Amino acid sequence: MTREFEFKSSPDVLSPQDMLSLPRPGAPVPNAAGDLAVIPVSKYSFDDRKTHQSLAIAPLEGGSQTYDLPLPNGGGAFWLDSRTIAHVVATGEDKDKKQELFAVPIAFDKGSVSVGESVSVGSFPVTTAADFRYSASSGVLVFSAYVYADGDLSAVKENDEKYENRGNTALVYDQTFERQWDAWVRPKHKSLFTVRLYKDQGKYVLGKDFTNTLKGTQLSSPVEPFGGTDDFDISDSQIIFTAKDPKLPKATHTKQNIYLVGFDGSNLAELTSGVHGATHAPAFSCQGTKVAWLQLDDDGNESDRAKIVIHDLSKGVSFTITQDWDRSPNSLAFSESGDFIYFATEDIARVKIFTLPVPPTPSKSTAHPKLDAPYNTPVALTTTHAASGIQVLPNNRLLFAMSSLTSPSDSYILGNLQRVEADILSQASDAYRGELTQITRFSADSLQGKHLHPGEEFWFKGALQDIHGWILTPPGYKSTDVKKWPVLMIIHGGPESSWADSWSTRWNPNVFANQGYVVVAINPTGSTSFGQNLTEGIIEDWGGKPFVDLKNGWKYVLENYPQIDPDRAVAAGASYGGYAINWIQGNPDFGFGFKALVCHDGVFDTTYNGYATDELFFFNHEWGGRPWEPKPFELSRKYSPAYTVSKWSTPELIIHGSKDYRLPEGDGIAVWHALQQLDVPSRLVIFPDENHWVLNAGNSLKWHYEVFRWFDEYVGEKASFQERPRN
Repeated sequence: MTREFEFKSSPDVLSPQDMLSLPRPGAPVPNAAGDLAVIPVSKYSFDDRKTHQSLAIAPLEGGSQTYDLPLPNGGGAFWLDSRTIAHVVATGEDKDKKQELFAVPIAFDKGSVSVGESVSVGSFPVTTAADFRYSASSGVLVFSAYVYADGDLSAVKENDEKYENRGNTALVYDQTFERQWDAWVRPKHKSLFTVRLYKDQGKYVLGKDFTNTLKGTQLSSPVEPFGGTDDFDISDSQIIFTAKDPKLPKATHTKQNIYLVGFDGSNLAELTSGVHGATHAPAFSCQGTKVAWLQLDDDGNESDRAKIVIHDLSKGVSFTITQDWDRSPNSLAFSESGDFIYFATEDIARVKIFTLPVPPTPSKSTAHPKLDAPYNTPVALTTTHAASGIQVLPNNRLLFAMSSLTSPSDSYILGNLQRVEADILSQASDAYRGELTQITRFSADSLQGKHLHPGEEFWFKGALQDIHGWILTPPGYKSTDVKKWPVLMIIHGGPESSWADSWSTRWNPNVFANQGYVVVAINPTGSTSFGQNLTEGIIEDWGGKPFVDLKNGWKYVLENYPQIDPDRAVAAGASYGGYAINWIQGNPDFGFGFKALVCHDGVFDTTYNGYATDELFFFNHEWGGRPWEPKPFELSRKYSPAYTVSKWSTPELIIHGSKDYRLPEGDGIAVWHALQQLDVPSRLVIFPDENHWVLNAGNSLKWHYEVFRWFDEYVGEKASFQERPRN
C-alpha cells in the first residue's frame, strides 16, 4: 500500500516548488553605449498557474537598481539604439494575427531607469519572426521566420490556410527528418530575412519589403531544433551563418557549413573547406574584417572536439587556433579591437571564460598553423561556476551570464581587459585575470536562508583516468553522523555531458539534497570537460568503462563518508542515465545495493533505439555503425538492458514524455511491461505533452513528487528494512 507523502518544507529547505517559482533569466543583451542591458525573465506562479514574462533593464554600473518591464503578452526584444528597445509581440486574433514591432523609449539618469510609452513601428506578415539582430549603421533588421518552399514571407498565411484545409491529416515523407526532438516535420522551414528598419523624421519605421536571403539555396538557418541567434551574426552589410549541408541526409549527418551572404541575398559564399562535421557560433569581428566559428572535424559525431577557426575576409584565409588544446569551446566573441578572442569552455565541471590573442593571418589556409606563445595557450579568466552568453562591451569589458550549484543565472561584467591583454601579450608569469562585478541578483532574496550546498568535490581512480565527482549534503548533516543519511546517486545523460557547477531546473542536486539525501553525482567515462580521451572513451562501450567508474566512485563514497547509510541507497538517471539505471537493474553483480531506481526517458533496447531515434547519426557513431551491421549488432546484444530482464528485481519508477522523439516512449513502456510481468514493484508516469525534458512547471512539480514519493517508499524514515528489497 502506498503511504501518504509530502515534501520536506521549512524556511531553510529549498523545495521543488521553491525552485520552480524562482525567476529564470536569459542572457543579457547590451546596448551600443554599454551602459544598459536587457535580460528576458520568466517566472512561474503556482497561484494562477501561469508563466509571467518580463524584461529586466539592468544598468551596467554596479549599485544601480534593475528596472522590471512586464510583458503580459510575451514577445522578443532587442536594442534599436542605446535609449530605445524594440519589442516584437503577437497582436490580433485568428486570421488577423500578426507580429507587431513597438519602439520603447528608455530614460537613464543618475543610475535610474524609466520607460516611456511604446509606439508601433510596423508589423511582420507572420507570427514566427524571431532571433533578431539589428544593424543600426545600415538600418537593416535580420531575423528568422518559417516559410514554405516558395520562400515568400508574404505568402505564408495563404499557404498556411491551404495546408490546414487540405482535407486530410497525413504527413508524407521521402527523406529524413520526418520528426525531430518533439515535433513532426511539416512543409515549412526556417530562413533568414532582412528588412529596412530606419528613422524617418525622428521616428522608427519598419519597411514592408522582406528579403529572404536564403531563397532558392536549399539552406535553412538557424539549425533546428535549438538554433537561434547563436547560429548567425551580422556586420553592416553581410550575414555569416551555419546551416546543414543540403546535399546530405539530415538524420545521418551532423555536417554544417559556414556561409556568408549579403543583406540582399547576393554573393552567397561557403567559407568552410568541405571536410568537417558540425559548425557553431559564427561571429564577426567588430571591424568586419575577420570572422570566427567553432568547427568539429568528424561528420556524424556531435561530441567531437570543437576548435576555433578564424577566417580573414580580406585574404580569404582560414586557420585553426586551438588545434592542440584539449577542450571544446561552446561560444565566442572578438574583443572590441579585434586583437583577442574570448570564448566560454567546459573545463573540470565548470564553464570558464578563456581568451587568446588573435595570431597573424598565415599565408594560406591551414588547420595546423605554427603558433608560438602567447598565441597557443588559452588563458582562463574565470575559475568557477558556469558562464554563458559572452557579449563584448565598450571600454574593455565583457558581459555574460553565470550560474552555479547554489544560484540560478545572473549577469556579470569582467572589466579591465586592457590589462589582461597586455599581460598576455607580454607573457607575464602571473597574468591579471580582470575585475569581476555582479550586476543582477534575481533570486538572492528568494534563496536567502535556504540550505544551498556548493558541492564538495572528490576524485578517484577510474577505468581510463582519475574521475571527478560531487557530493552534496542535506540540511542537518554533521560530520559526526554515522549511517544516518540515505544516499542518492544521480547519473547524467548525454552520455557526453557532465555534472557541472551550474544551476538546473530539471535535475537540481540541491533540491535532491534538501529532501534529506546525500547526493552523489559522478562524471564517469563519456563525460565532457575532462579531455577528449575521457569523452570518447564511452564509444562502443556504453555498458563497460562508465560502470567501472561508477562502481569505483560508489566504493570511494561509502568508504569515505561514514555518515551515509548504505542500506538506504537509491539511484536515478535520465536519457543515457536512464539507460544506466536499466543496465544496473540487469547487473546485480555490480553490487550497488540500490533499494529503488528511477528511470526518466531511458533506453531499454539499444538496437530499437538505433532505428527509432530522430537523429540516426547518434547511434551510428556511439555503436560503431548502423544497428543491423555486425559490430553494432553484437555490441548491442552485449550492452542492451533488454537482454538482462530475467535478472531484474529492484523496484523501479519509469517516467517518459510522449513527445520525446529522441528516445521514444516505447522504451519506457517496455521497461514498465517487463517489470509488471516480473511482479517487481514498479510505477509508470507518462507526460503526454512533454518531450525529452519536463518543461511545464506543474508537470515538473508532479515529476518531483513521484520521484521523492518513490524513494521515500523504500528508504524513507518510515520504510522498514523488511520493505526494502535486496538485489
